[in-house]
Amino acid sequence: MIRTPDLDFWPFLPELILAGFGVIGILFEAFSKRSSRPVHLAIALAGLLGATGATLALWDYGGPASVLADAIATDRFTVVARLILLGVAFIGLLLGTHSFDRDPESYRGEFYPLVLFATAGMTLITAAADLIVVFLALEILSLALYVLTGISGRRRANEGAMKYFLLGAFSSAFFLYGVAMAYGATGTTRIAEIANALAGTTDGRPLALLATAFLLIGFGFKVSAAPFHMWTPDVYQGAPTPVTAFMSAATKVAASMALLRILTVALQPMQWDWTPLVAALAAISVVVGSVLAIAQTDVKRMLAYSSVAHAGFILTGVSAGGAPGIRSATFYLIAYAAMTVGAFGVVMLVSSRGEERTSIASYRGLHLRDPLAAGLMALFLVSLAGLPPTAGFIAKVGVFGAAIEAGHWWLALVGVLASVAAAFFYLRVIVAMYMQEPERADAEVETDDGVLPRIAVVIPAALVLVLGVFPGLISDFLDAASVLRW
Repeated sequence: MIRTPDLDFWPFLPELILAGFGVIGILFEAFSKRSSRPVHLAIALAGLLGATGATLALWDYGGPASVLADAIATDRFTVVARLILLGVAFIGLLLGTHSFDRDPESYRGEFYPLVLFATAGMTLITAAADLIVVFLALEILSLALYVLTGISGRRRANEGAMKYFLLGAFSSAFFLYGVAMAYGATGTTRIAEIANALAGTTDGRPLALLATAFLLIGFGFKVSAAPFHMWTPDVYQGAPTPVTAFMSAATKVAASMALLRILTVALQPMQWDWTPLVAALAAISVVVGSVLAIAQTDVKRMLAYSSVAHAGFILTGVSAGGAPGIRSATFYLIAYAAMTVGAFGVVMLVSSRGEERTSIASYRGLHLRDPLAAGLMALFLVSLAGLPPTAGFIAKVGVFGAAIEAGHWWLALVGVLASVAAAFFYLRVIVAMYMQEPERADAEVETDDGVLPRIAVVIPAALVLVLGVFPGLISDFLDAASVLRW
């Protein structure tokens, strides 16, 4: 008799809903006589709403720790990750819809289903309890993002998409080789079984060390950690701003959450081995991202290098391991998602109709042309710099505290010094907005006065302020999510 696994699709329902509505969107675009933005937006929002409802219902799921032959995890860590990603996708859809309204020539109906497919891959990778499923989810989200990067058809977008594709394929090869090494060391690709195989034995430890190194390289590309960040500036600058907003926040959240599960569960018996690697990667990312961002004159490239530094701060929390590391890194990811999607939303507001104006010079005197956009951008930049009373400050205190508690005081010191240096390039934009006169050409350009993108930017701004003043509002939420079941 061949034993077949029990098929419990309930914990997998959010991904099924996202993929199902993505297919509906693709079929509508293929067979409708005329593409319609409102219809596409309604389909996509219905998919996000359905996936959100299914995710919330899983908070009190009382079944086994994993289902579908131990391929999908059912813990609350997964629920939190899905909710963050669904929220970022919602903001990205609103920004994209308004961008198409403002520049009809750039409209592509495939944008909406591709966002759903990418989100499905991202939520799946955070729920994956098997390395093969992690790889499949990684490819699903990556393929959708490659197309989204070049969806506008502009030369710079095509260049960014090609670089992203080539380096993404390269990183996928490293990741797959790491999966092969893990299987060679333990005889399985299931995350929980890898932990059991490595516990209490040194057999296969050399192969397991190789697997750890290759998996870290693969995830290093996805989270934009130095020295694997080469694709980030060109892709962020070349992609349409709504795509950049969605991609910059969601990809980092998804890959970081998946890395947390692999390190703290599958490779937990080898924590003393991978901790120095993660800490070194964090220190390099913080220093490289902060230093290179200083030299940038384009806001999107500056935020791209800033994301490299923030990848280092996230890895600082990851290096602590255990529940404190998971809790601090998860809070940082929530804060980072709100900060970066909001900042890119303001970049879209400042850009002129149908043309990207993303140089720092374009922000001179912005408070005179658009006080709300200038105020929101200042808030996001202050939070990215890690200044109170914003969520960015609480997030950095959390990861530094976790690192010091784990004995990595030197890593916290590097992070603090890099934060001081990073404040320069954030404050430079604020100075341009409030203390410099605009050039005549910029003074004549009106900022976007659309209601939809302002709503999409005000939501993360409110989250940044609320979590900065009342971080305890989600402390119980994060405490429950920091315990991984396996």
